[in-house]
Amino acid sequence: ADRYTDNLIVKGQEDSARYVVPASEIIIIESFGHTVEVHTKSGSYRSCDRLYQLANLLDPDKFLRISNSVIIAKDKVKQITPSLSMKFSLTMKNGKKVDVTRSYYYIFKEAFGI
Repeated sequence: ADRYTDNLIVKGQEDSARYVVPASEIIIIESFGHTVEVHTKSGSYRSCDRLYQLANLLDPDKFLRISNSVIIAKDKVKQITPSLSMKFSLTMKNGKKVDVTRSYYYIFKEAFGI
């Protein structure tokens, strides 16, 4: 159980300072090409790690990969809306909307008991 990290070391969006972000504050992690952004209630940060590395660091009971470019915190999902062709649209507690892609559809359904 102690295999997963409680904190991520990230960079600020505006500066190169390093910040320690508790995993419990993370809402969503998004990847845009080579840039990985970690969104929390207090702000957004950049990660030096790749998305798959973060997925391995974070507790799978609390975090779920929903597409090739997005990891969500399960307890930060505010609304789940089914959409066409085996997809879900999620609204997170920070208001951000993200989509569960078809390849992660069944993994998502199982994780949320839908």
